[in-house]
Formats: sequence, C-alpha cells, structure tokens
Amino acid sequence: MANDKIILGAASGGVDDVLVVDGVRRLQKKMFGLSFLDSKEDETPLPPPPPSLEVLPSEVSPSLNFTLEPVNLGELTLLKGRVSTKEVLGLPNSDLVPGVYEGGLKLWEGSIDLVKALCLDVQNGNISFSGKRVLELGCGHGLPGIFACLEGAAVIHFQEFNAEVLRYLTIPNVIANVPKKLQPAATIETNCQSGAEVRFFAGDWSQIHQLLPCVKYDEKDLNCHPGDGPTSGYDIILMAETIYSVSAHQSLYGLIKKSISRPHGVVYLAAKKHYFGVGGGTRRFLSMVENDGSMDACLVAEVADGSSNVREVWKLSVK
Repeated sequence: MANDKIILGAASGGVDDVLVVDGVRRLQKKMFGLSFLDSKEDETPLPPPPPSLEVLPSEVSPSLNFTLEPVNLGELTLLKGRVSTKEVLGLPNSDLVPGVYEGGLKLWEGSIDLVKALCLDVQNGNISFSGKRVLELGCGHGLPGIFACLEGAAVIHFQEFNAEVLRYLTIPNVIANVPKKLQPAATIETNCQSGAEVRFFAGDWSQIHQLLPCVKYDEKDLNCHPGDGPTSGYDIILMAETIYSVSAHQSLYGLIKKSISRPHGVVYLAAKKHYFGVGGGTRRFLSMVENDGSMDACLVAEVADGSSNVREVWKLSVK
C-alpha cells in the first residue's frame, strides 16, 4: 500500500556520519551536546551566497584525483566518487563551513536511505520516474538523481550549493554510474535516456529558483505556485540530509513550494530525526510544513539500529 512504512536496514559501510563543522573546535562542542547555534561567538553574519549559475559537463577538471568505491544498495549497486575537500575547496578537516561549504563532498547516510526507499516504492508501484521531471536538491554525489535517471526520468536537474562540488564530484559521479551509451556530453543538455535532459545548477536555495528551467515562478503569487502551464514545476523533488540547519528551513521549503508541480508533484525527504549540535531534523522541519498547511507528509521508511540517531524518509504531497 502507498502509505505503508518500510523499516530499512542500516546503511552499508563507507558512508560518513560524523559532522565536523569548521574543524575540531565545533566538533568538540557537538561531542559535549552543545549547539553552536546557541553560542554568541557563532552569531557572525554569514557571507553572501555565491551567485547562481549552471555548471556544464565540459567544466569538469580531469587533473583532480577522483577515485570510485561501490555502494551496495541491495539489488542495486552504484558508485560513489571520492575527492579531497582540501584539494577542491582548500578546507581540510571540515564537513561544513556555514555559508561557504555545505558538506556536498561527503556521502551522507540519508542518500543511501533515500535510494533504498525509492527502489522499494518503484517495486511496489507507489512511484514511477518514467517521463517525469526530477529535481535533486543538495545533491552532492547525486545518487538519488542517478537512480531517477536510470529509471527513465525525462528531466533530471541536480542542485548543489557549491559549483565546485558539481564540477569535481557530481558530474563525474553521474558519468561513472550511467552506461556508456547514455553518458552525458559536454553540452548544456545531456542524454541519460533517449531524449532526457540532465543539467547541473549551483546556488543558494533562496535564489536558485530564478535559474531552474522548470520553475516559472511569479513573485506576485504569495502562494508560491510555480505557474499554471502544463510543464511548470518538477514532478518529483528528491533531497537527503538537507534539513540539518534550522536557519535554512524556510528558504528550502520556499524553494520546494516554488518548484513543485501542482497538483500531483511529490517530495521525497531523507534525514535524521534530530541533528545534534546544529538543531535541525525531521521533527522541526515537518512541524513547519504542518503549520504552513499546504502539503501533507507521510512516513515512508525508518532506519533504527538501536545504536545511532534514527533516520527517516518522508513523502510530501500537495494538498
């Protein structure tokens, strides 16, 4: 049944799950259960976000050390690339530097959970990607978007905060996981299945809607509808580990409402119940969604191994 909850197994090895924010100093705060968002010394205004831009496959640098490892997803095996954060961004020993780097070079457990849940929903007939327009937010390695690509989506757009993540990780990872006859070319549109469009966009959630091709957003529309045309908005929006920071919840949810196709668009969200040290999590985010009143939420899967933070996959749909 569409609303059945699935208990997923814990993620396989090789997936990172420890958050290091601005190096050891903030990791120590996390270890003692302190939230750096509550610290006065950390109330420094964030730098302005980078400009929104499209990143082309031709911009990938072949000189960077890019290695691949298999990720076992049950019946499906995908590849995850690995690059050096220091080599790409000059940020050693950091998973997250707020306003500068949002963790896109690291493969988080939620991405694995999301692909597993999508596999099961496809098998159970609860979702089909064939011919759909798909947007992956905060894509990093892009595994959920790659899965959508392999399942026959017509449009797959990958969004990430840092253009460097797209150039040095996402695009090479898409190429590594897609069969040779379907690999992207160096042009603005790349074939994943026959006639499919695969594109890559960098920018902040508060601004990126202005660049996304499927979003026809009217700033005068206070309900944030993406437009009335038959091709307006994305049929499926995918995101994993995007709600760790409470301060970003409003801009992320605003982007979702601007980007989703109405009335049948859906969002798949994979995240932890609570992110210790940074304050976000599914409970805080879903409370905001409930208070807004324009979308319904249904729990699709839960990952609980008894020894680590509970992780969940939720499905949001337009009321």
